[in-house]
Amino acid sequence: MLEQQQLPLENIIGTRASRFLTYPQTDPIEAENRINELHAADITAIQLRGSSRIDGIPLLGKGCVGVVVQAKLDNTTIALKIRRIDANRSDMMEEARLLRTANSVNVGPRLIAATRNFLAMELFDGEPLFKWAQTQRETKSLRFVLRHLLLDCFRLDAIGLDHGELSHAPKNVLIGPHGRSCIVDFETASTSRRVANVTSLVQYFLFGSISKTLHTSKVFPGRGKILKALSAYKGEGSVEGYLSILDSLGLRAC
Repeated sequence: MLEQQQLPLENIIGTRASRFLTYPQTDPIEAENRINELHAADITAIQLRGSSRIDGIPLLGKGCVGVVVQAKLDNTTIALKIRRIDANRSDMMEEARLLRTANSVNVGPRLIAATRNFLAMELFDGEPLFKWAQTQRETKSLRFVLRHLLLDCFRLDAIGLDHGELSHAPKNVLIGPHGRSCIVDFETASTSRRVANVTSLVQYFLFGSISKTLHTSKVFPGRGKILKALSAYKGEGSVEGYLSILDSLGLRAC
């Protein structure tokens, strides 16, 4: 059984877990090359854990550009993003740059190291927003989470970094213990398009698929006032506009 195991890098080749390294294909030569790349970055093991699955083996997540697994860097447990063989990019360096930019304003998991095929990041212990929402019953917790997410979004807006996926954010936001939140996965982020992090997140909470689950129409009434504040902020992106959004949501003093 490979589930819930820690596999030293030298033991991965020949197991089903080696498919993580070259997903979605099986390529033993490329897998060996990537093992060497990981060794050079001081990664020592992959830990099989998470709610996603590939061939029945647990991992933290799977996307269009990469798969994310738990790993060990020396004695530190980290999140390791592995570039897919069929990804629409030849390396992970641009995503690393964008994550460093987010980190500069204390947003996102901290980037530890980047190579051509891997990103080593701080491991944030949390669950996807959509799963958190399914068990969420406290209005106070919802308000706390949204306020702190909006602060992170405003920080990204202020530096001109658009995440790009927050209008449908169920997998790109993780919620941890005590309502701690983390915006993850900057693979489609950009510093060249108009930022829309704050407005996208509010629209997702109020009008997206999660709104019925969280009953946001009851928690945040006065949609006309909220939409007016969003429209004004979209035009100016100022601190005052951001604070007006918080006011319209009743989150200013939260």
